Amino acid sequence: MATAERGLNPPAFAPAAHRTRHLPWRGALAALPIALLTLLPLGAVLVLALAPQADTWAHLWQHVLPRVLANTALLMALVAVGVLAVGVPLAWLTAMCEFPGRRVFAWALVLPLAFPAYVLAFVQMGLFEYAGPVQTALRELFGSSRWFPEIRGSFWGLTLVLVLAFYPYVYLLARGAFLTQGRRALEAAQTLGCSPAGALWRVALPMARPWIGAGLALVLMETLADFGAVAVFNVDTFTTALYKAWFDLHDLGAAAQLASLLVLVVLVLVAAEQRSRQAQRFDAAAGGDARRALGPRARWLATAFCAAVLGAAFVVPMLQIVAWSLQVWREDLDARYWGFAWNTLRLAGATALAVTVLALLLSWIRRRHADAATAWLVRLAVVGYAFPGVVLAVGVFVPIAWLDEQLLALLKPFGVEPLALLKGSLATMLLALAARFMAVGFHATDSAMQRVSRHQEEACASLGQTPWQTLRRLHLPLLRGGLLAAFLMVLVDVMKEMPITLMTRSFGWDTLAVRVFQLTSESMWQQAALPALAIVLVGLLPVALLVMQTERRPSSRTPS
Repeated sequence: MATAERGLNPPAFAPAAHRTRHLPWRGALAALPIALLTLLPLGAVLVLALAPQADTWAHLWQHVLPRVLANTALLMALVAVGVLAVGVPLAWLTAMCEFPGRRVFAWALVLPLAFPAYVLAFVQMGLFEYAGPVQTALRELFGSSRWFPEIRGSFWGLTLVLVLAFYPYVYLLARGAFLTQGRRALEAAQTLGCSPAGALWRVALPMARPWIGAGLALVLMETLADFGAVAVFNVDTFTTALYKAWFDLHDLGAAAQLASLLVLVVLVLVAAEQRSRQAQRFDAAAGGDARRALGPRARWLATAFCAAVLGAAFVVPMLQIVAWSLQVWREDLDARYWGFAWNTLRLAGATALAVTVLALLLSWIRRRHADAATAWLVRLAVVGYAFPGVVLAVGVFVPIAWLDEQLLALLKPFGVEPLALLKGSLATMLLALAARFMAVGFHATDSAMQRVSRHQEEACASLGQTPWQTLRRLHLPLLRGGLLAAFLMVLVDVMKEMPITLMTRSFGWDTLAVRVFQLTSESMWQQAALPALAIVLVGLLPVALLVMQTERRPSSRTPS
């Protein structure tokens, strides 16, 4: 959420020729329709939760909530410890130390972001289950693999997968923090008697704490929102309980009440993350970025550690899904597969286009209106990324189902059959996906918008250009790179997204991600590899953009 919230403080300057023409509330009114994409689903969930049915709540408290609360809390705690133990040392080594392979590892350790957690989950399941190659090799060597821990339903296997999938969030932000510190602060600490290890613990880590905390908050929210990986490992958490309440029990009220609890948990996480970042601000010393050369043994240990993480999180899973895809592509690459790919591209392309246009409007509104009401509505418009997809799926489905009933009641006198008009339609999926990924498109667009010189806007205003003419003739040509980045990032995120599409699609309308879910539900790992490979290859596009950005020297400002 740290990256999603960056840059939302209202700009201190708006072109005077534009600013004085409008009343203060004009910006808020312009941003309100976009913010409603997020506010309406969340409001629908909370309204249902405020009117619970006694028997539903009794069932949830007796049979569901104790188990899923314990499982979710334990999983979040284990993943938090794991990503800190992996991401922070990797960030320190690649930012502040010199060892063989450092230049390659600095960018390669970001590559696991291309893997959705559910893809990494079924690859690990296929490798380590009883019939997998690991236990098969152990039986051939030792005659038995009974001593090998059971991976299905295990917290250790699920924790390992989520740590490998999510550690790049902590790694990226912590590495940026260490790079901004340089060597001078550590050298100053050592002149005061601190050892190199003491300088790390007493100076570097406390200065990097806001960044590390922001990355950890992102990881916790991703863990809370994950559906595919926990479903593969057959571990009950909030998201799987919500899915079962809707599709197995056919109880939309129970699903909405579980979703409301998820909303409350996310709000607590967001508030804690915001508080931790606002409470601590540091001015990092610039310059002095020479890296410390490690000793002969330590340098090779650092290389081995980075290689082991990269191998487990990216290289081995990538090789495995390629090998499985080569085994099955002749049989599976049929007309149905191209239908899955077409549905995926159609949904992702439509969502990416809609989000890019709305993100441009939202960034432009924020640029021209500096009042607090507009700033808050912009913040609310992009907060959907913090909420699990299952919550937004329920929140969108509830008002759509109500509207469907009203339309059918109006059309019934005309002989219209009582079939769903809006439920399961592409429009329903677009609404939920747009609310989920508005932050992704907005921040790519807004970053480009901030690079447009305000003197250029003043020049356009002095030449008599209206705001719309300025947007068309000045901003759009200068924002082409940012808009393309926003479109690609949203496109790939929608292709990887599973729960919203799974829960809001019409029957038989499958995408590549839904196909992966269906095949992994039946433990058909090899068959699931082909659609998973397509998702991962497309997912490398925004990762490549991210790598190019992170190779530039980061700003020395603390995230705020």
